[in-house]
Amino acid sequence: MRRIRVIPALLVEKGRLVKTLKFGARTYVGDPVNTVKILNDKQVDELLMLDIGATRYGSKPDMKMITEIASECFMPLAYGGGITELDQAKRIFAVGVEKVVVNAALFHHPKLIGEIATIYGAQAVVVSIDAKKGMFGGYSTVTHGGAKKTPMNPVQAAKRAVELGAGEIMISNVDHDAVMKGYDIDLIRAVADAVPVPVIAAGGAGSTADFVAAVTEGHASAVAAGALFVFRGPHRAVLVNYPNRAVLKAEVFGKV
Repeated sequence: MRRIRVIPALLVEKGRLVKTLKFGARTYVGDPVNTVKILNDKQVDELLMLDIGATRYGSKPDMKMITEIASECFMPLAYGGGITELDQAKRIFAVGVEKVVVNAALFHHPKLIGEIATIYGAQAVVVSIDAKKGMFGGYSTVTHGGAKKTPMNPVQAAKRAVELGAGEIMISNVDHDAVMKGYDIDLIRAVADAVPVPVIAAGGAGSTADFVAAVTEGHASAVAAGALFVFRGPHRAVLVNYPNRAVLKAEVFGKV
C-alpha cells in the first residue's frame, strides 16, 4: 500500500475563495480562513492556496491574507500568486508557508526559481504548469489564467523548471478544470515521465478513482483537486469536504 498526498487546491481572488470552470467562470465558495479551519478538522495532508488574480491583474502577494491563512493552517501549506521577487518569497516563508508555487515566473522571472531553491531548497519550489490541447493535437503551455500562450509545450516547460531548480511540478489541463470527469492522464504521464522530480496531477478529479488513475496510469506522485473538495451533488452545492482516512486507505492508498 502506497500513501500518496491528496491535496485540496483552493483558489482565491481579491480575498475571496472561488472555484473556476476551465479557468473562466467563477463561483464564490466562501472565506479562505474559515475554509482552512474546516480542512484542519478533516486532517488534510497538505494545502495549496493559489491567488489566481495576482498575476493576471499585476498584483503583489497579499501578505495580510497569507499571514492569516498560515496562522490558522495546521498542515503543510503551499502558496502561489504574484510572486516575482525573492524578497516576496522570503516574506511568505517567514510567516510559516512551507512551499511557494510559481507559474508565469517560469517564463518572465526564471532566475527566481533558482534563487528561492538555493536558499530554501528545491523542495520548497513548485512550478505550476497549465496546458491547453490544440485543435490538431499537441499541447501548449499557458499563463495568466490561460490568457497567454508561451513558446514551450508542457514537457519542455517542466524540464526547464527542473533545470532552474524546481523540486516539484504541478500539471493541469485548463479544459479539464472543475469538469470533474477525470484528469488528462496522457498529459500527466508525459510530464511525469520526463522529469526526475515529483509531479502533482491537477485539474478534473471527480472521484477517488481519478486519484488512482493519476498515479497508476499517469505516474503522478501526488494529486490535487478543487471542485471535488468544495462542491457536492449534481447541483454542485458548496460544501467543503475531504475523504476521511478510512476512505482514502480503502479507495486510494490500497489501489496505488
